[in-house]
Amino acid sequence: MTKPTQPKQHIDAELLSILACPETHLGLRMASAAELAKLNAAIAAGKTLNQAGKSVTQAFDAGLMREDQKRIYPIRDGIPVLFIDEGVSL
Repeated sequence: MTKPTQPKQHIDAELLSILACPETHLGLRMASAAELAKLNAAIAAGKTLNQAGKSVTQAFDAGLMREDQKRIYPIRDGIPVLFIDEGVSL
């Protein structure tokens, strides 16, 4: 078994310190490689829906995890996608 690598995309620490979940306003942090691997396995199995109820088909290269670890938001092309409907419950 190979060890998960670090996520491919990063957010500037200063920006990350002011980002928050658009629904609960809880803080966010970069998702770990292990968290992304688990999420991407669920996506590959076709078992993942976003908050809008749509099937998630694109794997996450990076994501922002809510501090309660109940939701993750994608980072696409280095840009956090902080729309409530784009969040994925864990």
